[in-house]
Amino acid sequence: MPEFAGKHVLIVIENLPAPFDRRVWQEATTLKEEGADVSIICPKMKGYTKSYEQIDGIDIYRHPLPTEGHGALGYLVEYSTALFWELVLCIKIFLKKRFHVIHGCNPPDLIFLVALPFKLFGVKYVFDHHDINPELYIAKFNKKGLFYRAMLLFERWTFKAADYSIATNESYRKIAVERGGMNPKDVTVVRSGPSLKRLKLTDGNPDYKRGRNFLIGYVGVIGVQEGLDLLMESAQYIVQKRQDVQFAIVGGGTALEEIEELANQMGLSEYIDFYGRVSDEMLVDVLNTCNVCVNPDKPTEMNNLSTMNKIMEYMALKKPIVQYDLKEGRASALEASLYATNHDTADFAKKIMWLLDNPEEGQRMAEYGYDRVLNKLSWDYERENLIGFYRTALQIKHAPLVQPI
Repeated sequence: MPEFAGKHVLIVIENLPAPFDRRVWQEATTLKEEGADVSIICPKMKGYTKSYEQIDGIDIYRHPLPTEGHGALGYLVEYSTALFWELVLCIKIFLKKRFHVIHGCNPPDLIFLVALPFKLFGVKYVFDHHDINPELYIAKFNKKGLFYRAMLLFERWTFKAADYSIATNESYRKIAVERGGMNPKDVTVVRSGPSLKRLKLTDGNPDYKRGRNFLIGYVGVIGVQEGLDLLMESAQYIVQKRQDVQFAIVGGGTALEEIEELANQMGLSEYIDFYGRVSDEMLVDVLNTCNVCVNPDKPTEMNNLSTMNKIMEYMALKKPIVQYDLKEGRASALEASLYATNHDTADFAKKIMWLLDNPEEGQRMAEYGYDRVLNKLSWDYERENLIGFYRTALQIKHAPLVQPI
C-alpha cells in the first residue's frame, strides 16, 4: 500500500493556477503518486477558467480573482477576494472529505489566515516559501515604509502559524529560522528541480534565428525586477558590434508591453522576438535552438537570495548561461554560467559574445550544467526530499529524511 494512502493534502495557491504553476504541480503529482488524496485551490487565470476539474486524479477548485494587484488598493482587493474564496472552498472541501494538511504557497504571506480555523481540528499548516515578500516589495517599489513593515509582520505571523515549512533553497531556510523563528528541524529545503520528462533535448528549429547565426534566449516572467530593461541595453551593445545575433524572449508579465516599447525605441525590433506565454512544447523548442541563455535578473536582495527556475531549465537543456553574480544564481549554476559584474550591461553583453566566439567552452559549460541537473538537481532527486518532509508532516514512521543537496 502506498505510504500516504488515506491522507488528504489541500494545496492553496493565490498567484497562479494549477497546473500552470510547475513547482506546485510537481509537488501535487508526487504526493498523489505516493498515495495521498490531493486537492488544490487556486485562482482562475492564464486560460484556466473551469471552476472545478480533475487532472491526473488531482481535484482542482478555481475561484474568481477580479484583478491582479497594482498599488495598495489593487493588492487589498486581490488579496481580500482570494482569502474569501479560499476559505469558502476550504470549508466545502473539508465537509466533503477531511484534509490532514493545508499546504499554503506564497505570495502573499496571508494564507495562514485561512488555515488557522482548521488547526483547531488537528489540521497541520505547511508553508511553502516561494518568495521572500519583504524583499520582493523593495524590488518592486524601491522603498520601505508602512507596507514593508506589514510584509515583515505577515511573514512573521506565517512562520508562527506554520507547523512545518518548505524552503526553496538554503537562503530561504535561513530566513525561516532566523527571521521567522522556526525550529531548524521543521524547515526542509525542496528545490524546484526541473522535470526531465518535460524538458526534452531536441535539435531545435532554425526558424527562430530569423536567418541569423546565433540565438540568445530568455524564458521567465517579465516584470520590474526581472531585468529585461538591462537585457535590452546589453542587446543594443551587441547589435551595434555585430548583426548575426537574434534574441528570443519567452514569457509574459506586467512589464511586457513596456519592454517591447523600449526595444522599439532602442531600434532593436528586428533583432528581438517577444513570444509571450507559450506552450511547453514551443518553450522547449525555442530554448533548444538557443546558443546561449540569459538571466538578467537585477542585483536586488530578492534576486540575490532566490533560486530562479529558468537557470535549471537552461541547464537541463544543455545551454551555457550568462547572468549577474547573485548568490543563489551561482549556487545553482556554478560552472555552467558566466557571471557579469552587477549592473554592468556592457560586461553582460561581452560575456554573451565571448561564448558565441568560443563554442568549445560554451559546450563544456553546457555539459557541466546538464550533468549537474541529471545527477543532483532534477525533480527525480528533489521529490525524495518532499516525500521525506511529508513523512514528518503526516507523522508517518519511515526511513530518515533525505538531506537537501
